[in-house]
Amino acid sequence: MLDVLTLFLVLVLASMAAGFMGSLTGLGGATFLVPIYVLFLGIPIQYAAGSSLISTIATSSGAGSAYVRDRVTNVRIGMSLEIATTSGSIVGSLTAAWVYQHGLQHIIYIVFGVVLLSSIYTQITRSKYELPEPKPPDKWTKWLQLYGRYYDPALGKEVDYHGVRWWLGELIMFVAGVISGLLGIGSGALKVLGMDWAMNLPMKVSTTTSNFMIGVTAATGSSIYWFFGYIQPFFAAATAMGVLAGSFIGSKVLMRLRNVTIRYIFMAILAILGVQMILRGLGLYP
Repeated sequence: MLDVLTLFLVLVLASMAAGFMGSLTGLGGATFLVPIYVLFLGIPIQYAAGSSLISTIATSSGAGSAYVRDRVTNVRIGMSLEIATTSGSIVGSLTAAWVYQHGLQHIIYIVFGVVLLSSIYTQITRSKYELPEPKPPDKWTKWLQLYGRYYDPALGKEVDYHGVRWWLGELIMFVAGVISGLLGIGSGALKVLGMDWAMNLPMKVSTTTSNFMIGVTAATGSSIYWFFGYIQPFFAAATAMGVLAGSFIGSKVLMRLRNVTIRYIFMAILAILGVQMILRGLGLYP
């Protein structure tokens, strides 16, 4: 049994590692925190999810602000998609309260694991490209002005891009919001897929814009978790401190990596999380 101070330090260190990876991949630190808290520290999943939502806000605040300053994040695209993510987060959070009361979360774990594993195929088919293949602008591109430019230090040049199929990205973002509220995570995986695959944005733009968006989505869900008493200040404070430090370090490392490298990391994390979620849903993961 850990004393209070030791437990606090363990939470901070675990959160720091999660924040670093969450910032680097756009997943948000919550996807790492929930299994660590539940499996290794014995924290009930509803409180782990509540703390994870707070960590997601911290990740977004730490890494997201740096990316906005560097003009890699596309704020216009992010805000246009937030309508769907926040709506989905409200639906997911309210559903989570019902799920905890009826003990049906194993079904959600299995569905989420299948979604993560199936998304790896899309990532593999695109992993050989440093930048996405250009697609002609559609009517959404022109109506919403989904254009952007950023300087890529790894490529040593300015990268011009534009988003397409905004409607498809919006649908995926609603699902991402539902998952975020349901499981207490940032749903960065689905957000990155929505922008990278559906809207054909460069991986770094997808990752950094996801970091910007997950904080807004998590803030919506955390208010409902707080109402139901699933956020404990002790866990939330340690988590926020660690994740904020880790996400800041991750934001400094991201721009030095190539898009393909980030994609490989992203696929490995998807595989681990997908298998883990399915096993847990089947009762085969302790």
